[in-house]
Amino acid sequence: METEEIKKKDSKYIMNTYGRLNLVSDKGSGCYIYDKEGKKYLDFLGGLACTTIGYGNNEVASAIAKQAKTLIHISNYYYNEQQVILAEKLVKLSGLKKCFFCNSGTEANEAAIKLAKKVTGKKEFIVCKGAFHGRTHASLSATWKEAYKKPFSPLVEGFTFIEYNNSNAIENAINQNTAAVMLEPIQGEAGIIVPNENYLKEVSEICKRKKILLILDEVQSGNGRTGKFFAYQYAGILPDIVTIAKGLANGVPIGVCISNYEFEKGNHASTFGGNPLVCAAANATLDYILKHNLMKNALVIGKYLISKLSKLKKVKKVKGKGFMIGVEIIGDAKEIANKCLKKGLIVNGVNKFTLRLLPPLIATKKEVNEAIRILKQIL
Repeated sequence: METEEIKKKDSKYIMNTYGRLNLVSDKGSGCYIYDKEGKKYLDFLGGLACTTIGYGNNEVASAIAKQAKTLIHISNYYYNEQQVILAEKLVKLSGLKKCFFCNSGTEANEAAIKLAKKVTGKKEFIVCKGAFHGRTHASLSATWKEAYKKPFSPLVEGFTFIEYNNSNAIENAINQNTAAVMLEPIQGEAGIIVPNENYLKEVSEICKRKKILLILDEVQSGNGRTGKFFAYQYAGILPDIVTIAKGLANGVPIGVCISNYEFEKGNHASTFGGNPLVCAAANATLDYILKHNLMKNALVIGKYLISKLSKLKKVKKVKGKGFMIGVEIIGDAKEIANKCLKKGLIVNGVNKFTLRLLPPLIATKKEVNEAIRILKQIL
């Protein structure tokens, strides 16, 4: 179909839940995507942190094709070799013991909330202002932004919001009905908010002392994006439950809830969760990240990108770790993101004054310099 026909049919047949930008994607390669007219775009949003190792990765494509020829899906009533292989890798990377597989970050967080209720027998949660944990009913209840929640109230009760990066606020909010504290090691949708160095360790110690669980949402910060596989590893702690999704399978839908605790049979389930196809994609993605030392690349090139961004005009502050970066600017971030798109650079305005950059972990100084050149022109 031609570009205009696609746009017209999108408007006619698809629910209007997204603010579409003026790009009809056609194909991708590495850090770049191409529209239907063949225009090239440098994607420094990485499919919203999902395209971890770039578009058109041959090893992931081969793994998907090989698995698709043998077995795409089989019910979780049966054993699944690819799922077992992936679970073992994630257990070793996380330091935790058991995985529950689902299809997205919001499902992983939903599972974490249910698991915390089951384990503790309690029903209340402490969550943070600015948090984004998803859009299903419980994960939406744990999400801060009122505009997302108001049309769907009443939501799930029992979520108390406190200031992020304030461990005292957490300690003061805990009561006899508290099951868990749930937070992001780096807040993503709030504008890439990096807490103080000791924050996660203090929260972990409070949770242990008060005998409640600590749930860490690493849906955006996980999978090596910050320079370690999980951002909590910078703090030298181990949560009770951690959730990941987004880039684990390089864009193929997957979510995982990992914990030392587990459900009993019948407590929870997912029809498609962890099917052979998605697990094959995730295994290939993880193997590629580790084989090519992409976590180190994210850290080194991320520091280079931050240093370059800090020198641009109209930039007030650059925040983040590795390839999870927020740029506070003077001006309208969404307007600037639209101007970047016209020039062939994909970033997004995560809020009014902050640009968000989530490049693929394969990005090099060459792509960084290209992105900086475009941002320099616009800013």
